[in-house]
Amino acid sequence: MKKLFALLPFLALSVLPVISQDNVIDEVVWVVGDEPILRSDVEKQRLQAQYEGVKFSGDPYCVIPEQLAVQKLYLHQADLDSVVVNESDVIPDVDRNINRIIAQLGSKEKMEEYFGMPLSKIRETQRESARNQMIVRRVQSKLVDDITVTPAEVRQFYNTLPLDSIPVTPAEIEVEIITVEPKYEQAEIGAIKDRLREFTERVNRGDNFSTLAVMYSEDRNSAKVGGELGFMGKGELVPEFANVAFSLTDPKKVSKIVETEFGYHIIQLIEKRGDRINCRHILLKPKISASERNQSLLRLDSIADIIRNQKIRFEDAAQYYSFDKDTKNNGGLMVNTNTGTSRFTMEELPQEVGKMAYQMNVGEISKPFTMITSKEKEVCAIIRVKSKSKAHRASISEDFQQIQQIVMGKKRDKVLNEWILEKQKKTYVRIDDHWRNCEFKYPGWIK
Repeated sequence: MKKLFALLPFLALSVLPVISQDNVIDEVVWVVGDEPILRSDVEKQRLQAQYEGVKFSGDPYCVIPEQLAVQKLYLHQADLDSVVVNESDVIPDVDRNINRIIAQLGSKEKMEEYFGMPLSKIRETQRESARNQMIVRRVQSKLVDDITVTPAEVRQFYNTLPLDSIPVTPAEIEVEIITVEPKYEQAEIGAIKDRLREFTERVNRGDNFSTLAVMYSEDRNSAKVGGELGFMGKGELVPEFANVAFSLTDPKKVSKIVETEFGYHIIQLIEKRGDRINCRHILLKPKISASERNQSLLRLDSIADIIRNQKIRFEDAAQYYSFDKDTKNNGGLMVNTNTGTSRFTMEELPQEVGKMAYQMNVGEISKPFTMITSKEKEVCAIIRVKSKSKAHRASISEDFQQIQQIVMGKKRDKVLNEWILEKQKKTYVRIDDHWRNCEFKYPGWIK
């Protein structure tokens, strides 16, 4: 059968060790078409998985090379179909991932030590990995784009499931919310600004901005790495912060004080790279006084009373009174960012909301309470439970969409698996003898 890949002279290297850029002996362990898989490729993937806590269903030295081989099948198809991704789509993913790793490991130096390579090499590896993953997803999408599922197929699938195989739908809840942000006293804001001015003066006298950020910044993620945010585009930063950060030109200077929804900042430029910027900052958050907090709670108590007395609907009160931009124009209805729906499990709700909603009945309005938002800001809130469902075995009448998605997923998996098995038949594959003793997911690698 005609091979999809030409057998290039390079294939002779598959039985020989090669020298990496770091002068460390490496070796080709698989060849797929004319593409090698190196031992170092496998090790990089294993280290990344170890860092992310990924567990393999089998020997990683069997699972990882096979995953890389499948990826190469998709990448070859991408070449045939002229599937490409823009660098502008890849870079934000790379920057976010590197920033996350630095934040979790504690510093750029610790990340370099963990992966055994400099930041520039890590970035290059991450960029290649992110690009390949995006290309693979686009190829897969094209392969399954025409798949549909009919109601009859959903019913047929459901009716053939043994009782103990029917998925359990967890208890879910819909919650509406109204929030009020207590005001900060001017004396507190003044004190915050005075401290930031003091930090600026210390930097100007020679103190290290990064050290001050570690010691004093209230941005918990960036404080670990000296306030550094990593490379970001203007659209990834809140406008007030972005406008000032992108206006900076001298890395030795400190910005003016910037107010955002997160608090008050001072910023120092590290590097500009095209339309992206890397900077560090110190964030301080003013504290709410007990009197201002109590005033907001009393205001919400009054709003709850007029809703209970049916003088205004909860939905209208949310639009009129609520400070929460994400929900006020949605009648106060909270949206689950994990699913894009209004349904939450109790664990998915913000802790304070879940604790309150757990003991409430449908239609009931809570007493006012305080909570910390996703932006780590203290607000006061009341909630109403719109609906509650108990955990139950999925049924066609109540959970049709959930079952439909299961059927769709199975049909897509079947198409992709069959495509891989067919592609294997047409592709040259060579596996080093020491790497062949595996139970592969796709049995067609060894011919």
